[in-house]
Amino acid sequence: MAITNKYVKSVLADLKKRYPEQKEFLQAATEVLDSLQPVVEARPELQKAAILERITEPERTIMFRVSWVDDKGKVQVNRGYRVQFNSAIGPYKGGLRLHPSVNLSILKFLGFEQIFKNSLTTLPIGGGKGGSDFDPKGKSDGEVMRFCQSFMTELEKHIGPDTDVPAGDIGTGGREIGYMFGQYKRLRNEFTGVLTGKAIGSGGSLARTEATGYGLCYFVDEMLKHNKSTFKGKKVVISGSGNVAIYACQKATQLGAKVIAMSDSNGYIEDDNGIDYKVMQQIKEVKRDRVETYLKYVKGAKYTEGSRGIWTIPCDIALPCATQNEIDEESAKILVKNKCFAVGEGANMPSTLEAIAVFQKAGVLFAPAKAANAGGVATSALEMCQNSARLSWTFEEVDTKLHNIMIEIYKEASSAAEKYGMKGNLLAGANIAGFEKVANAMLWQGICY
Repeated sequence: MAITNKYVKSVLADLKKRYPEQKEFLQAATEVLDSLQPVVEARPELQKAAILERITEPERTIMFRVSWVDDKGKVQVNRGYRVQFNSAIGPYKGGLRLHPSVNLSILKFLGFEQIFKNSLTTLPIGGGKGGSDFDPKGKSDGEVMRFCQSFMTELEKHIGPDTDVPAGDIGTGGREIGYMFGQYKRLRNEFTGVLTGKAIGSGGSLARTEATGYGLCYFVDEMLKHNKSTFKGKKVVISGSGNVAIYACQKATQLGAKVIAMSDSNGYIEDDNGIDYKVMQQIKEVKRDRVETYLKYVKGAKYTEGSRGIWTIPCDIALPCATQNEIDEESAKILVKNKCFAVGEGANMPSTLEAIAVFQKAGVLFAPAKAANAGGVATSALEMCQNSARLSWTFEEVDTKLHNIMIEIYKEASSAAEKYGMKGNLLAGANIAGFEKVANAMLWQGICY
């Protein structure tokens, strides 16, 4: 990537000087700012109002101690975070990640991406992210409950249905959201839509579990259609085996594709007959087991230790749904060599900057994360709408709205790319379309905003 615009270059240089240790955040900022160069050159009012400086600095960063007692009676201490990045178009919205790898750099990168992803949904939600270095794996329900209650005791001071509406993320599923919601309700004495990803009986939305995986496939399907192709008959490789991967597998299969591989952090499964998503769903969601156990249920499948090798499997379409930077330059080159013609990002920033350059140079159709995986937050926003109106929509109603939103996101990204002379570059188009909506709101609200 070549950043030549003086204003963009100076903003990025200042970020690198201030936050040299935040490599994930700097990677995300570099990718977005590179795309925005033609916008900045066409709109000098953005520099005058210091929009780039303001949009790359969180409005508020909250860090706090989380003390809780384990089952042996020992006091444990974790660190909690909430990065409230931008509220120009609506209340902060973004997940809570519970994982040992959580740090400020990762949450800032996720929150920064969330600004533009949320803007693309066409719904009025700002960008934020939070979480803790607490690891729910191996913990009892009681330990998880006590951590979540302690975490929410501090977080509740900073959130609300019209201020900041957190959601689930890695390590934060229905169980964790339930404990957090119960504590918020207890402390505030109010039943509001302050969290999304809730149980259906507590104001949750149908289709929320499936939303990110379904939305990914809806977006990629639209991209394929505009390039005279479809999922039908295509071989698909999906990394990961969480909600996003499982439901991407289900939807891709329903659209006529054959998903031939899935993975977890230990290794990957290959099934030339097509992954049985119902078996994988049972393994991961009910038994909470490793993908290797797929071999017990399906004959003819093959397991390989180490997840990295999944990108060596020849496929037509790759859907990275595991974690950030899982596809590096080497893996991208292997995918291109094996004639992969489309990549859809289900995880957040799963491709390195070098990998993206390889895909773009080879003419691979590339669906960037902030557009392609926006289905989850879009459906979270639909949950907020249902909570505000005290309504509950059917699965089909939510799924139809999700499908239409993903089609609209593709149109926005495609149109923005063409408007600034980068036809077909959905990465640039998504960044620009998401940015302009937020930037216009910031300009309208004044410099003191």
